[in-house]
Amino acid sequence: MNITLTILGMAVITFLVKALIFILGDRVAFSGNLKKALEFVPVTVLTAIIVPMILSPHGKELELTWRNPQLVAATVAALLCAVSRHQLATIIVGLTVFFSWQYMLS
Repeated sequence: MNITLTILGMAVITFLVKALIFILGDRVAFSGNLKKALEFVPVTVLTAIIVPMILSPHGKELELTWRNPQLVAATVAALLCAVSRHQLATIIVGLTVFFSWQYMLS
């Protein structure tokens, strides 16, 4: 019951925030600093979701070993992205390393 109420509460808050912005539209002006800060929100949220999945894939404790396929694949993908700046290659290589590493461990 608590989980359902939490989900419903988050949905209502999300709806209200989006509706408020939609209703007010151009009548509200954000400062330059706030606009600049809001540019970082997607990256921050994505990082907050992905990093725990990489470092603690089973949700219990940190798994900072070579036996963690998520960590190995993320490391390879990050290095490739830093060198090549090619997003599609990074995704393909990251997934290939992840599934290969997982297969080799089993």
